[in-house]
Amino acid sequence: MSRQDFTSPRLFVAGPLEPRREIALDKGHANYLRNVLRLNAGASVLIFNGMDGEWRASLSLPAKGAPSLTPVEQIRAQPPAPDLLYGFAPLKHARLDYMVQKAVEMGAGVLQPVMTHRTQATRVNLERMRANVVEASEQCGILHVPEVRDDLRLDALLAAWPADRLLVFCDEDAEVGDPVQALRQRLEGEAVPPLGLLIGPEGGFDDMERAALCRLPQTIRLSLGPRILRADTAAVAALAVVQAALGDWR
Repeated sequence: MSRQDFTSPRLFVAGPLEPRREIALDKGHANYLRNVLRLNAGASVLIFNGMDGEWRASLSLPAKGAPSLTPVEQIRAQPPAPDLLYGFAPLKHARLDYMVQKAVEMGAGVLQPVMTHRTQATRVNLERMRANVVEASEQCGILHVPEVRDDLRLDALLAAWPADRLLVFCDEDAEVGDPVQALRQRLEGEAVPPLGLLIGPEGGFDDMERAALCRLPQTIRLSLGPRILRADTAAVAALAVVQAALGDWR
């Protein structure tokens, strides 16, 4: 993989990316490049669409008509999508924004909002969530844009859970130990399976939810230590544990 360029502007765009195939910019992107960054015609901009890798493009600023970008060369090929499903009980407003952004940065491939008994938010703004996913991908050089799924109730998620996907859920009532070692021991000698991580709401899972999770054969129940963490902090900590034990930090 070529070294990433973090100095050039970087945008997520819709549509296929091919050499010399002009891409019209929407008003938001056009305003950002022209009036915020004050770029000149011919400036270099990095673009990606989540499917065709990353391209260096040239900016066109016609006197009349909308600005556009023209792909010149592909500088990074598209990698496989991360096979990490990240489930979480939605939080409110800024804390949910933070949680979503960190999940993207930490390698989640799918974001799955999960409604539990103690979930604070009664409604999930999926468009805002997707916007945060795109922004985090743009800023952190990520090529795969994680999928944001419609919210599900916990019982529906568990009923449809694939038999071949391991589910790691964090529980403040679990015995405190080394979570990285616990994950590694569970899978010692086995090929690494597809993985799902589930973070509960403020206040944790209730007794019925905890029992339902523990009945799932492919469940690993982990403690994140003796301190009570806020849900958004627990999300970052748990993603770090998973990446250290089973993910792309190995």
